Order: sequence, then structure tokens, then C-alpha cells
Amino acid sequence: MYNIKIDGTPFTKEFIKTLRELNDYKINGYLNIMESFNKEIDDISNRIKEIANDNEDAKLFMNIPGISFYSALFIISEIGDINRFPDSGHLVSYAGLAPSTRSSGNKVYHGLVTKQLLKVDTQIKWANIRKEPNGTVGNFYSKLKKKKGSSKAIVVASAKMLRIIYWVLKEHRPYQS
Repeated sequence: MYNIKIDGTPFTKEFIKTLRELNDYKINGYLNIMESFNKEIDDISNRIKEIANDNEDAKLFMNIPGISFYSALFIISEIGDINRFPDSGHLVSYAGLAPSTRSSGNKVYHGLVTKQLLKVDTQIKWANIRKEPNGTVGNFYSKLKKKKGSSKAIVVASAKMLRIIYWVLKEHRPYQS
């Protein structure tokens, strides 16, 4: 409509300042709405941080490299009561990170993981490896990647991360790499 070209990365402070200098009521109206949304997002994020900091389990999880307050609360909401899992293997299976098996007669078929929570757990694992590349999960992933390839190593390292999460929560003790 205006055919205006503005150099710079969109929605940085400088970009928004340049847009405001155009002194167009429509653009300023949209920017005001965007600022209002950003304020709401900041307020909600701060409230979520407060909730995580008031939750003992979330605080334990946030000691694990790569787990933020969002991830900690998500894990808590997905796991629920840790005592419903007799061991870490049951949690890994619940999360969909254990290989599926089916049997017919005397034959047992081992399939792929069901990957229900793989996406979130994989993101946590990557964050953990970036923050602590020589830590428990990072070393485990690196060794496994050489043997099995990246995609299988991601799944197995994610399962290892869930096992760590299980024991941190079960024994209610901070993570130590």
C-alpha cells in the first residue's frame, strides 16, 4: 500500500522507531496493539516465572541445564504424580520414547518410538547439550550419534534426559552432572 522499504531486521526497536516516524495513524494503531500484546505477554511470562519459582519440583528441574521455567512447569503438568511410575522406564514409555513392541504367536516385533512427548523432550535435550556439552546427556548423545546416527541418538538421549528427570523428582534432589 505504501511501498515503503525500511532497512534492518523487522520489529527491532530501531525498526519500530522508523515505523513510528512515518507518522501514519494506521501503522501507529497497529504498533500500539502490538505493544499492548507484548506487555500482556511479558506480564504472563513474569507470572509463570513466579509460579515456577514457588514450586519446589520446578526449582529442582530448573537446576538441570536447558530446562527453563516453562519447560519445568510443562514437565510437571505432563508427569503429574511421579509415584504413579514404578521406575524411570515406565516414565520413558509413558512419554512415548520407548520402542513399541507387538507380538503375535511366538514372534515379537520391535517398532519405532511413539514420540508423544518427543518434541518437547528433544528441545530440552538440545538446550541441555548447548549449555553443558560435556555433561551426562551431551557425552551420551555424542557417543551414540557416532554409532547409531543423529535421529536415533536424539531419541535415546531424550529418554536418558527423562530418566534423569524421573530420579530428580523421585528422590527430590538437585541434578548433578
